[in-house]
Amino acid sequence: MCLAIPVRVMTLLGAGWAEADIGGVVTRVCIALVDAVAVGDYLIVHAGFAITRLNVVEAELTLALFAEISAHYQGAGVALHPRLS
Repeated sequence: MCLAIPVRVMTLLGAGWAEADIGGVVTRVCIALVDAVAVGDYLIVHAGFAITRLNVVEAELTLALFAEISAHYQGAGVALHPRLS
C-alpha cells in the first residue's frame, strides 16, 4: 500500500516536473497529470506523480493530522510498521 500525501510546490522545473516540499524534504515530482500547477500549490502525490490539487486549508489540516499521528508514536516504543520493531 502506498500513501498519497500533500506536498507544496516550491519550483517549476519545466517538462512536467516540479520540486516540492514534503515535510522539510525537497524532492522532484511529476506534474504532467495536473493542469496549470503554480508555485505554492498543494498537490496530492502518489508514487512520485501529482494526481490532484488541494486547497490550502485541506492540505494544512491533513499535514497537521500526519504530524499528530507521528508525535503520538514518537518515543512510545511502538513501530509504525510491525516488522520495524
